[in-house]
Amino acid sequence: MKWTDINDIAIELSDARPDTDPLKVNFVDLRDWVMALPDFDDDPKHCGEKILEAIQQAWIDEVS
Repeated sequence: MKWTDINDIAIELSDARPDTDPLKVNFVDLRDWVMALPDFDDDPKHCGEKILEAIQQAWIDEVS
């Protein structure tokens, strides 16, 4: 997965962290958790606030 695979990342996060409320996750933790996903393989420098916001929103949508 790459940073642009926002929906796939959201699904993986919801599976990996079922007890986590995505509304309460700070971007530092979110970034670290995405990079720790087993299928994730992208440059950390390609991540920005807009991407993290999109991932967080997709994760919220996934668990709603």
